[in-house]
Amino acid sequence: MAKKKNTNTNKSLSEVVGFKNIFQNDFINFTVGIILIFLSIYIIIAFISFFSTGQNDQSLVLDLRPGEIFNSNRAFQNSCGPFGAFVSYFFISRCFGLSAFIIPVFMGMAGLKLVRAYNFNLIKCFFCLGISMLWLSITFAEILTPIMGSQVFNPGGDHGQFCSQWIENLVGAPGLTAILLLTAIIFLTYLSKETITVVRKILNPVNSISNKVKFDITNNQGKANKSKPIETLEDPTVFDDPQTQRVEFGDNGEAVIKQEEQAEETKIETAKEIKQAPSTNDLKIIIPEKENLADSKDVSGSSNINTPINPKEPWTKYKYPTLDLLKKYENDGKPYIDMKEQTANKNRIVEVLNNFGVQIKTITATVGPTITLYEITPAEGVKISKIRNLEDDIALSLAALGIRIIAPIPGKGTVGIEVPNAQKNIVSMESILNSKRFQETTMDLPIAIGKTITNEVFMADLTKLPHLLVAGATGQGKSVGLNAIITSLLYKKHPNELKFVLIDPKKVEFSMYMPIADHFMAKIPDDNEDAIITDVTKVIRTLNSLCKLMDYRYDMLKLAGAKNIKEYNKKYVNHQLRLTDGHEYMPYIVVIIDEFGDLIMTAGKEIEMPIARIAQLARAVGIHMVIATQRPTTSIITGNIKANFPGRMAFRVSSMIDSRTILDRPGANQLIGRGDLLFLNGNEPVRVQCAFVDTPEIERINEYIKQQPGPIEPMELPEPTTDEGSDSGKGGSLEMHSLDPLFEEAARTIVLSQQGSTSMIQRRFSIGYNRAGRLMDQMEKAGIVGAAQGSKPREVLIQDENSLENLLSALRK
Repeated sequence: MAKKKNTNTNKSLSEVVGFKNIFQNDFINFTVGIILIFLSIYIIIAFISFFSTGQNDQSLVLDLRPGEIFNSNRAFQNSCGPFGAFVSYFFISRCFGLSAFIIPVFMGMAGLKLVRAYNFNLIKCFFCLGISMLWLSITFAEILTPIMGSQVFNPGGDHGQFCSQWIENLVGAPGLTAILLLTAIIFLTYLSKETITVVRKILNPVNSISNKVKFDITNNQGKANKSKPIETLEDPTVFDDPQTQRVEFGDNGEAVIKQEEQAEETKIETAKEIKQAPSTNDLKIIIPEKENLADSKDVSGSSNINTPINPKEPWTKYKYPTLDLLKKYENDGKPYIDMKEQTANKNRIVEVLNNFGVQIKTITATVGPTITLYEITPAEGVKISKIRNLEDDIALSLAALGIRIIAPIPGKGTVGIEVPNAQKNIVSMESILNSKRFQETTMDLPIAIGKTITNEVFMADLTKLPHLLVAGATGQGKSVGLNAIITSLLYKKHPNELKFVLIDPKKVEFSMYMPIADHFMAKIPDDNEDAIITDVTKVIRTLNSLCKLMDYRYDMLKLAGAKNIKEYNKKYVNHQLRLTDGHEYMPYIVVIIDEFGDLIMTAGKEIEMPIARIAQLARAVGIHMVIATQRPTTSIITGNIKANFPGRMAFRVSSMIDSRTILDRPGANQLIGRGDLLFLNGNEPVRVQCAFVDTPEIERINEYIKQQPGPIEPMELPEPTTDEGSDSGKGGSLEMHSLDPLFEEAARTIVLSQQGSTSMIQRRFSIGYNRAGRLMDQMEKAGIVGAAQGSKPREVLIQDENSLENLLSALRK
C-alpha cells in the first residue's frame, strides 16, 4: 500500500507560517506603503532641520536625562522632535553624512512600489542606491570637509571620515581620487553602456568624430545576433557626414550602433535564426545631406550692374541684410536620428501590414527635421488602395499624430508613410538663407519656405506661382509663414526692385514692418495714415488703385513692345525705351493680405472683385498677391479665388472638408502643427517644415534696412478711379489746399518750356512717375494743359507767364 505523501514538504517556510498570504493582501501592501511614504517624508524633514538645530540638540542627544525623551520642556529644537533629532544624529553624524538622504528616498520608493503607484525594481534600486550612498559618503568627507569647515557633523559622516582617512593613509590623496573615479566609472558603466562612449570621446575627441559607425543586430531580449550589416559606407556618421546607410533587422530585432567588428563565425548561425522573409527585415535609412552653406554673410547674390542704366540708382550704396541678424539654434539643420524609435516604427508598420495581408519587399526611412518618410515597396499583386485604407490602423499602432500616406509617391514605385518624429528640430530662417541654393538662385522673387523631409531648402518663385493662398487653423504657423516670405524677399531685393502692399485688418501682424515703409512699401499718396493698411475702406481704394496701376503698366508694356515686366525692365536698363514717352523702371509689387476672411465678411464683393481681377491679369506686369485666412470655408475661399490662386500653402486644419477647400484633397487635416505645412504648386503637394523667424529677428532686420540709404517716402500708387468720373472744370474747380506742393513750380516749368511732358516733370523734380502724372492731371483740371494724347506730350494751353500768374492768383482766392 502506497504511503501517503506529506504535503507540507513541498511548501515553503513563508507559506507554512502564512507570510506569503499576508503580503499578497492588497490592503496590507497599501497600508504599509502609505506608512513608508509618510515616514520617509518625516525623516527628510528631520534631516533638513538637523542642519540648523543639530548643534543645539547635540548635548541632549549625547547626555539624555530622565524625562527629556518626552520633550515636555520643548528642549529639542528639531522640527520632528526627539525622534527626529536622534534619527538625524545617528544617520548623518554617526553614519553617512549628507548621503544619508538616500535612506528615506529608498523608503519612499518602496512605499510607492507597495501602493502600486510605480513599479520599481527594489532589489536593483537597493543595490544602486546603497553603493551610491557609500561612495558619496567617502567623496563628501574628502571634498566638502575643507569647504564646510567646522560643523556639528562631518559631510561624509563618521563612515566617510574613517574610510577616506584610512585609504588616504594607505595610497595618498592622488590614490584616493583615482579610486573614487575608477569606482564611479565602473558603476556608471554598469548602469548605462553609454558611459563607455562618453569616456572614449573624452580620451580621443578627434577620433570620436571621424570614427566609423557600424550597425549590429539585437533582438528584443538584448542579445546580439552578430550579423554583418548589409551595407556600410566609408565614414558614415549619423550627425556629421550624412550618407545612406542600410540596417539589417533580425526576427523582431532592434537596430543598434556599435563600434566593434562582427565575429565571422556567428554569421551562418544568425542567417539560420532569421524567420521572417529578408524583404521585411531590411530597413534602409537615408540621412539627408547638409545644404551647402553660403560663402559670406551677404546672401543677396547681387552682381555688378553692367547695363547703361543702373536700376538701383540713386541708392547704389544700399547694403542687403546680413546673416548675423538672424538667430542660430542648436543642432539646426541636423536631424536627430533615434535608432530605437526608427526600429520600433518599422516593426509596427510591418506588423500592421502583415496583419491585414499586405506583403512588402523593402522599407526605406528618410529622416527629416520633424517628419520621417517610410517608403514601402509593396510585393507583386498588392493593391495600392489596400495600403491607403490602412492609414487609421497604422496611426493607431504608432500612437502618433499626423500619419499621412502617399500612395503612390509621384515618380517612384513606392508608397510613402509620413510619421512625426518624437524629437523635432527647429528649422531656423538662418539655416535657410545661409545656403548656396538661396544665395545662387536665379528666381525673380524667391520665397524661402523651409525644409522638406529630405532636409532640402524648399523655395518657390512667386513670379511663377504667380499668386499664393495661405490657409490654416489658428495658431498653426500662418503668421510665421508670411514673415518667412517677407524676410526672404528682403534679403534678395533692392528697394528699387520690390515694393510691398501690406493689408492687415488685425492691425498688429505687420506693424513691426513700419520702419521699412519708406524703403519697401507702396501706398496711395493722399492717405495720411501709415503705409500698412488696416481700414477696410482704405483696402478697397488700394485694390482699385492697384487695378489702375495694372492697366497703366499694360499700356507701357504695349508701348514698349514687351510681353512682361522682365522684358520691359531689360529694355529700360539697356536704353531701348524713350524716356520722353513716360517709361520708368518697374519694381515688382507683392500684395500681402492677412485675415482675408475678415475682409470678405466686411466688404464682400467690393474686395473679391478687384482681387480676382488682379489675380487674373497682373502677373505679366509684376503684381503678385499672397492672401492668408484662418477660415478655409467655401464662403471665404470661393471658386473664383481658388481658380486664380494656383499656389497653395496649407497649414494644419481641423477637418478634411477644410483641407479639400484649400488643396482640393485631404492631407492638411493630418499635419502636426507648429509650422508643418503642405505646399501645392502642381499635381502633388510637398510637405515642408516652415522656417521659424522670430519677432526680434524681424525687428533687427528692419532696423538694419532703415539705416541704409533709400527712398524717403513710400512708392506712390495712382489715385483710384471714382464713380463720379473725372472733373474737367477749369480754374476755380480746384482748391489750392488740395494741390500738390510742387503744382505752381511745375506749372511754370511747363509754360516756360511749352512742353506738356510727364517724364520731363519727373526728371526735373526727381519724383516718381505717379506723382508726376498726378501733377499733370491737376494742371489739366486747372486749364494749363490739355487732355492726354497717348504717349504724345500734352498741349500747353497757357502761352505766357503772365497768364499763368493770373490763373494761379484766381486759384489762391
